[in-house]
Amino acid sequence: MSGRRLVAAAVLAALAGCAGAPPYQQPVVDVPPAWKIEEPFRVARPDDAAVRGAWWKLFGDPRLDALQEQALAASPTLAAATARLDQSRSTVDVANAGLMPQVVASGRVARQRISANRPLTNYNAPNFSTVQDDFTLNFTAAWEFDLFGRLRSTQAAARASSEQSAADLQNVRLALGADLAAAYFNLRELDIELDVLAQSIALQRRSFDLAKARYDLGATSGLDVAQQQSLLDATLVQVDLLRRQRGQFQNAIATLTGQPAPLFAIAPELGPRTAPAIPVGLPSEILQRRPDVASAERAVAAANAQIGIARAAYYPNIALLPTLGYDSRHFEALFNTPSLLWSFGVSASQVLFDGGRADATVAFAQAGYQATVANYRRTVLTAMQEVQDALDGSASLDRALAQARLAEQSAQRVLQLATDRYQGGAATYLEVITAQQSLLNSQRLAAQLLGQRLLVTVALVKAVGGEW
Repeated sequence: MSGRRLVAAAVLAALAGCAGAPPYQQPVVDVPPAWKIEEPFRVARPDDAAVRGAWWKLFGDPRLDALQEQALAASPTLAAATARLDQSRSTVDVANAGLMPQVVASGRVARQRISANRPLTNYNAPNFSTVQDDFTLNFTAAWEFDLFGRLRSTQAAARASSEQSAADLQNVRLALGADLAAAYFNLRELDIELDVLAQSIALQRRSFDLAKARYDLGATSGLDVAQQQSLLDATLVQVDLLRRQRGQFQNAIATLTGQPAPLFAIAPELGPRTAPAIPVGLPSEILQRRPDVASAERAVAAANAQIGIARAAYYPNIALLPTLGYDSRHFEALFNTPSLLWSFGVSASQVLFDGGRADATVAFAQAGYQATVANYRRTVLTAMQEVQDALDGSASLDRALAQARLAEQSAQRVLQLATDRYQGGAATYLEVITAQQSLLNSQRLAAQLLGQRLLVTVALVKAVGGEW
């Protein structure tokens, strides 16, 4: 008998060793040793002692800081992501509870009549009809032996999914902050453009007064006045278009910060702005810092655990089922020794034929695992692409912005020369019109490039994970 028990134990141990999820290994992705950096861009070094999380403070804008804090406190998108994390943590608690025994208490109070015509249990003993009370109180326990790893795999999958939800929450925080900063800097860039247009309109009105005065004196024809009026009208049209765009960004900021758009407003501001240096680090650090990469990796771990859950269907389900209770027809005798009843046993079930369902379930889980591995690699490649794009854009825009400021200075000199020549009668008014339009275009281009440079900085912050 002992030999049979040893054989049975050996068989169970061998089956248990074959069951369960495969050993998890993080997918391997080829990562370059460094980024391609173009002049004049300079990468800041990560500072381990710096405050983590509030990356937007690098821009030194108190209004942006206040908006970011308000978004973190009131954004419904962030609240939804937090609720999903709470759900996933509750799922982990449910999975942990599956490893523990379940105890159920049940009771019944009934008065019943037993049929005299019920089937006989003994041909020599007739049945009688009786009416009596029945009082029962039972305690039943159920404890599944996780010999083949189904419950442990379920626990591992729930834990990995919860960690994925935590990474998703961080990704939502990062995306929310980046979207808010992008909308804010778009709005501030439009503030600069609107100020440029206001200065141009003031200059064009003075030029119009000059042209009209010369026309009234008979020094020029009415063409100069008409040309200047046409340029002024076109500039006023651009003001209305920019105000419309500014309103759209203002409404977007209201939504991101959890406020009704009709009740929200941001006053124009024209303070100097520069793009801060962003600590980029090495490409390999992207795997540790970006929350979307962490989320994709945790999805791989959860899918790996799902294989273990599917494989457990090949093996028997074994559970311990003890019962303890009392049964009496008299309530006052319910807890007497003769009323005691109990049972102790083990339940085992094994599917013998399922038409290939278990095989299909395992194949489905394995295909899901391969899909998450492919998604993880795609996420890493996309992350490196976004960082490199932001680095390339930063270098290009630095050069373009420096050149645009030189062009703006040149356009101012050209306008002064054209105005002087016109007042001296050495040039036509068309030269003044052309110089004014050139200056306006140069100033607006410089404002747009500054806005793009700030947006690329925000994109770089998001690409490297936001926190360092």
